[in-house]
Amino acid sequence: MKANIKFRILEIIPGFLVWLTILGTILLSFIKPLWAIYFIIAFDLYWLLRILYMLIYLLASWKRYRHDLSIDWFAKVKELPKDYNEYYHLIFLPTYKEPYQIVEKPFLALCQSNYDLKKFIVVLAGEELDQDNFLQISEKIKQEYGDKFFQFLITIHPAHVPGELQGKGSNTHYAARQAQKLIDQLGFDYAKVIVSNFDIDTCVHPQYFSYLTYKYLTHPNPTRASYQPIAIYNNNVWESNPIVRVVASSTTFWLLTDLSRPERLFTFSSHSMSFRALVDVGFWDNTIVTEDSRIFLQCLVRYDGDYETVPMYLPVYMNTVDIGNLWRSLKNQYKQMRRWAWGVEHFPWMVKEFWFKEGQGKKVPFLKKMYYLWNQTEGVYSWATAPIIILLAGHLPLWLAAQNDRTTALFQNAPHVLAWLMRFSMFGMIVIAILYAIMLPQKPKHYHWHNYFVMVLQWVLVPVTLILFGSIPATDAQTRLMLGGKFRLGFWVTEKK
Repeated sequence: MKANIKFRILEIIPGFLVWLTILGTILLSFIKPLWAIYFIIAFDLYWLLRILYMLIYLLASWKRYRHDLSIDWFAKVKELPKDYNEYYHLIFLPTYKEPYQIVEKPFLALCQSNYDLKKFIVVLAGEELDQDNFLQISEKIKQEYGDKFFQFLITIHPAHVPGELQGKGSNTHYAARQAQKLIDQLGFDYAKVIVSNFDIDTCVHPQYFSYLTYKYLTHPNPTRASYQPIAIYNNNVWESNPIVRVVASSTTFWLLTDLSRPERLFTFSSHSMSFRALVDVGFWDNTIVTEDSRIFLQCLVRYDGDYETVPMYLPVYMNTVDIGNLWRSLKNQYKQMRRWAWGVEHFPWMVKEFWFKEGQGKKVPFLKKMYYLWNQTEGVYSWATAPIIILLAGHLPLWLAAQNDRTTALFQNAPHVLAWLMRFSMFGMIVIAILYAIMLPQKPKHYHWHNYFVMVLQWVLVPVTLILFGSIPATDAQTRLMLGGKFRLGFWVTEKK
């Protein structure tokens, strides 16, 4: 009972800090508006320096990305002293209610890989709740593509398993256990099986598996690492509306920035790792929403801190949430961001594993525990609070200040200072807009040339998207965790067209 109370307190902390900051800023603006102005100017200056600091990492990742795209990685794999033929790729593609056209896309991409397809074990993982639709699609996929790979496995995750949360984590958990039986029958060494867990809309770059194999075979301890590619939401980018494009590309550039800081890098969405490590930690967590990033923490704890995420400067291409209807697409975007923000559920788990629970989590070096805990906690906190403070709360004390406060030099100069800080911070957005334009796929022939101007002008929407699809869903997620019970977030499958 005491353990449950402690865990509930830990779940409350992130949301409590967010609301304390938001309400505290508003209250201070009423009571001491000049103090609030000092705080907001200092906060904006801190974020300006942070944006410039992150821009350095972004440009470093961009340079490495452009460089690695130009290399023939399969040729380099063949030159390695280790024989790549001894290694196999186990690829999971979980699906739920997606149409055939969506399910087929990753298979088309796999078949274009610059790698030996007979080294692929592909698992198409469906759900019992969608069994009739899934069986029709999986049979068609098997007929079209099954014989192209070394092995093709179809799994159906049972519905309503006690203790499970229905979603991608429980689906791939079940599929991995079925794949383990096949690997055991084949007699493969777990350390020589490289796992990739993809969303169903993930289309790999043709060199993805060559690059991944090279990274794995040249790593000094490859089973103690996950491998994180760049997620680029370009599959349907020209068809998507500007708001969805801006939000999706923000995720890409956030990930690019973190790739240059591997010491703080978690796994996200589509990722790869050793089957040895996956088995050691008991597969992806089948009780949570954010299993894609939790798997890294599971390994970090299991191996006493001797685990890392290796950046892969090669892309996997995914869909934006746009489905052709503006309102439904915006609702889907909000739900997707709230689901990602639900990664705040890692905070109580990390504290419990690192300090409160008897076991290997306590063996993780103290500084490493503090570093990852700080990165996780500060990340979700800033996600919820920073845009609101910078874009909205900054004006509140100026509106509420008493007449005698308005005569001070601070009050008179505050609007100009805040405006200049905002202008300087726009430099980072301009750089991102240029890089985004370079990353765009070729414009479809039926699109007019003016669509390029829309792609540039859409970046004026950033302040709006930071609030509507940043602060609000992040605050929503942390508030739900704080309240608990019926407010807790379940898994939501992104609607795809």
